[in-house]
Amino acid sequence: MPTNKHKPLGILALAGVAPYQEKAGEEYMEEPQQEHFKKILDAWRLQLREEVDRTVTHMQDEAANFPDPVDRAAQEEEFSLELRTRDRERKLIKKIEKTLQLIEDDDFGFCKSCGIEIGIRRLEARPTADLCIECKTLAEIKERQMAG
Repeated sequence: MPTNKHKPLGILALAGVAPYQEKAGEEYMEEPQQEHFKKILDAWRLQLREEVDRTVTHMQDEAANFPDPVDRAAQEEEFSLELRTRDRERKLIKKIEKTLQLIEDDDFGFCKSCGIEIGIRRLEARPTADLCIECKTLAEIKERQMAG
């Protein structure tokens, strides 16, 4: 069966970890949970850095001085899209690093708005989440009202 080498892996698969199974009596965000998320965040950061490096190499290898203005414009548009994507990824890398620092400071996994636990499953889906689902939903509603 053919496999797609470029199919993006889920964040847990990327890190080579299974969904976290809490043990009886385990406190929220004790060391085993923190280690679980460090592994996920480190793998995600590494993958993003590799993408950035791959883009630089690709652009250096593919840069051509096309005599045809249409070909040149098409390549410039392709490069522009790649650079915007990489810029978003660089911002995400910074957010990942900020999240890793929160783990080091024992301040990871709690809503920055109301202080309750964000929850293991939400954090596995979005490890950089800093709001619980209720506060995030409220923030999105307020954002839509301000934009609308």
